[in-house]
Amino acid sequence: MTKNAPRAQEPTAPLMRILAERKREILEAIQDKFRDVRAEAEWKETREELGTGGIFEASTQQDIEFALIQMKAETFDQINHALSRLDEGVYGYCLECGEEIPERRLRALPFAIRCKDCEEALEVAQERVRDRLLMVGSHVER
Repeated sequence: MTKNAPRAQEPTAPLMRILAERKREILEAIQDKFRDVRAEAEWKETREELGTGGIFEASTQQDIEFALIQMKAETFDQINHALSRLDEGVYGYCLECGEEIPERRLRALPFAIRCKDCEEALEVAQERVRDRLLMVGSHVER
């Protein structure tokens, strides 16, 4: 089925609920992480002195916390994009081939924008580009 055909057999309300719930959970998690990072920073400021190991450990932990926040924010953006695609009537269709994304995939990954085959092809292409860049980089270093 292509994206021009209606997705009549599947009501979008359950998928919208799934997306809205994930969006709410992620927003809460992001807010909690920001609170945790702020509280930890304030606590560290009250300590008189950190040793070198303590500073390294604190910095690494803070980097991890910010990376987790960034990942959640990216998922939040993907959910917003999926909700926009729902409003536009193009939700559930692969951006690459235009075919319908199976319901099973959408239930597992409700913000999927590609079918499994197109996603795998993209990953293979990205892997090839990374390999080529590594090869070019190793030749430059010589």
